[in-house]
Amino acid sequence: NDPEPKRIVFIAGNRSHASGEHEFRAGCMVLANALNEQSGLPVEAVVLGADWKNDPSVLEGADSVVIYADGTSGIGGQWKYLDGLAKEGVGMMFMHYAVHPSPEQGKTYYQPWIGGAMEDDWSVTPHWFAEMKVNKDHPIGRGVPESVECLDELYYNMRFREDRENVLDLVTAVPTRERMRRYINMWDKNDVDGLGKTQTVMWGYERPTGGRGAGFTGGHYHHCWAIDGVRTTVLNAIVWTAGLEVPEGGVKSEPLTEAMFNANLDDYGDKTRHLKLPDVEAWRSAPPAKIDEKREAAFK
Repeated sequence: NDPEPKRIVFIAGNRSHASGEHEFRAGCMVLANALNEQSGLPVEAVVLGADWKNDPSVLEGADSVVIYADGTSGIGGQWKYLDGLAKEGVGMMFMHYAVHPSPEQGKTYYQPWIGGAMEDDWSVTPHWFAEMKVNKDHPIGRGVPESVECLDELYYNMRFREDRENVLDLVTAVPTRERMRRYINMWDKNDVDGLGKTQTVMWGYERPTGGRGAGFTGGHYHHCWAIDGVRTTVLNAIVWTAGLEVPEGGVKSEPLTEAMFNANLDDYGDKTRHLKLPDVEAWRSAPPAKIDEKREAAFK
């Protein structure tokens, strides 16, 4: 008999930022389409909007819940409901800005669910051309190059569980001055102190009570999903949180064409961009971001 398919539910946040950035729905559609139509795995992936909170029963039977949204908007106040799912062993993965709760919510919910979270005045948010090192000793590294380069807003310096027990470093990168492309938001002492040090940008968590969680700080730019190594790593992580064995060659997905890349983008009227497929060489040759020396002087 064929195995019962694993149900993976994506919760996509509402439109925000600008065309080509925080394309939550379009990104979820890329990943869900790959799982349903290309992976060959026994999975059923569905994409819901932030209005799922009006009828939480739509999450019933989920083996993993993937939230890709602004802050905790994808949770929609349904903390207790999601906490119940986590305690039942349902997998969870939070992507990009969705890893950012309040410090209290992070300790009460995110740490037990996925092992850690972004935290104000602790975590940092530069845009950089990262060379991401994928943990090849873990199933999420299957079918992925050991090193994957991508321009993204990759947060780092997460607030993990104090004991760090069962928290797995799945993808790491080393931020440097040369790789910085834009300093924004919380550029402070923690940013400066973190330069030149290995930083975790994707982590996993094996809950002692059962179930798996993961967090990925990237995904600001929609172009991330057109980088094969990034897309495969994230698909592997999602499948892992759902309790499936990651295939030896990684979760299969087709390289994105320009048409596939531009499908389902948020409507910004005449400001909706037609996105070009990413140019890694252009990212590599771009000059580093300028340093705000006056601002940094306060941190030395």
